[in-house]
Amino acid sequence: MILRHQHNGLVWYEFTEPPQEFRHALLTRIGGVSEGHCASLNLGSTVRDDPDAVVENHRRAFQAFGVTRDQIVSPYQVHGNHVARVGRTDGGSVIAATDALICQEPGVALLLRFADCAPVLFYDPIHRAIGLAHAGWRGVVAGIVPATIQAMQTAFDTASEDLWAGIGPAIGPEHYAVGPEVVEAISATLAPETQVAPQREGQWFLDLPKAVEAQLRLAGVQQIARSGLDTAGNTDEWYSHRAEAGRTGRFGVLVMMG
Repeated sequence: MILRHQHNGLVWYEFTEPPQEFRHALLTRIGGVSEGHCASLNLGSTVRDDPDAVVENHRRAFQAFGVTRDQIVSPYQVHGNHVARVGRTDGGSVIAATDALICQEPGVALLLRFADCAPVLFYDPIHRAIGLAHAGWRGVVAGIVPATIQAMQTAFDTASEDLWAGIGPAIGPEHYAVGPEVVEAISATLAPETQVAPQREGQWFLDLPKAVEAQLRLAGVQQIARSGLDTAGNTDEWYSHRAEAGRTGRFGVLVMMG
């Protein structure tokens, strides 16, 4: 189940399944100061937005989440499969060429940015560890989902059966037409019987959240929540690279152990 919240002009969602110690926010695009194609809570610095507006948007997001800039760790996302373990000493920094962060230290907030790719949130209640991954179709093919689970197993002794995973707002299959090469590449990472790209009128449509869920289950994760939020189907609340023809901002997802 997922809940919608609104406070001081910002709107965000959260999953109801994990306990309150796993703090998280699926921030929408609502509540910032950016204008034009980036309106309004754009957290991306590479999308031709006013830098001062991006700084103010971050300030508002951090204030709503109750954190400061020096508690935030964020990666420069490249659609790959590199996972970084971070902690307090990484606060305020950007980790190069990374698409997932994992952490076991309370008070460290992980921030990733999205505009159709799937946010994947991880929580290990046994070892009090968290993770956050960026999974577009390239990341799925590269194996960012199993790589994040493996990294948590190595770093924290996490067991897949203990993990809770949430799949955040992402482009839905009604809007995600892809070529057969994409379907073939993703299908090669899944169980043979798994179908994630139905055809309509000769065109393949990828169900990205379903592909992510299939990889989670293949890795042994049993507790999985899907937000059901379609970025391309609701650009009033979400940025969508596909629906907005590449001229759009980036919404943020924050996770932290309280």
